[in-house]
Amino acid sequence: MKKIIIIGAGAMGSAFAVPCLENKNKVTLVGTHLEDDLINKIQLNNNFHPALNIKLPSELKVEKFEKLQSILEDKVDIIVAGVSSIGIEWFVNQISKNYKKNIPIILLTKGLAIEDNELITLSDKIKKLLKNQGQTEVNVSAIKGPCLAAGLANKMRTGTVIANPNIKETEKLKKFISTDYYSTETSDDLTGVELAGAIKNIYSMLIGASEGLSNSKASKEIQSKYYLNTSASLIHRSISEMVEFVSYYGGKTDTVYGLAGLGDLYVSAIGGRNSLMGKYLGEGYLYKDAKEKFMKNITVEGAQLALEIGPKILEELDQKDFPLMFSMLKTICENKKLEIKW
Repeated sequence: MKKIIIIGAGAMGSAFAVPCLENKNKVTLVGTHLEDDLINKIQLNNNFHPALNIKLPSELKVEKFEKLQSILEDKVDIIVAGVSSIGIEWFVNQISKNYKKNIPIILLTKGLAIEDNELITLSDKIKKLLKNQGQTEVNVSAIKGPCLAAGLANKMRTGTVIANPNIKETEKLKKFISTDYYSTETSDDLTGVELAGAIKNIYSMLIGASEGLSNSKASKEIQSKYYLNTSASLIHRSISEMVEFVSYYGGKTDTVYGLAGLGDLYVSAIGGRNSLMGKYLGEGYLYKDAKEKFMKNITVEGAQLALEIGPKILEELDQKDFPLMFSMLKTICENKKLEIKW
């Protein structure tokens, strides 16, 4: 049995507690400083999570942010990052005060960052920030793949991949979190897994735009019935570009065809916030208008990522190698109408 602390009480962090508890681990879910109201609701409603619409296991301990440091001061075996990508620096600041060398950090967050004008993965960002605070031995693994939080919380059969340059570390973690419904593969391609898991959010917006891109002269009724040809073409081209992108930034191309790439792209493309934003963009809305009108208080990970890495990508890569990505980056970053040069 391991003592696991999950920081971030959103849907994915909370759902991840379910298989961890199934393995008889002692699990504490701690909200961020912005989640006190959410934690209150969970505590007052017998561990019912409003976003997941499910009662979490009674043995799950749920705490507010104010308890975080006292929990970290005690012996912790595994620390899980369940925060958003923009909260990674905050996450590191919190754990740095009590981080002991080589304590496993599991990164659930998907995203990339630009540091010193260089594109880096979030695991690299965590390592860099911790080392800046005097930590010389940092152990970060990432879990990525086609995993919708509500499905995991309801124990739907789910497959993910755990990545760490030290494959032995992934095998250890696999024993602590795998169940009959939550199966985990292992990979030493941490860079490739993170790259694929992040950029699929951009491409899932493109695939979500399939109806509007299928035939601009056709009626919406015809588009909605017969857009799958267009969708299939966009999926094929998206995977091709993802392979080139992951390879360019140091990941393994085979990773793109696995759970962190193709698998995760499938889940995101058939439903979710990214594909919904893509639908509006495909209908001709500008990004800022669609966000304000339809998704004002909803986080769209693909759009956030585009705004984070877009300027760097548009400057560094060749458009002829990544025509789909460039189209979406310009749509989001420059607030232009989505257009694909077929």
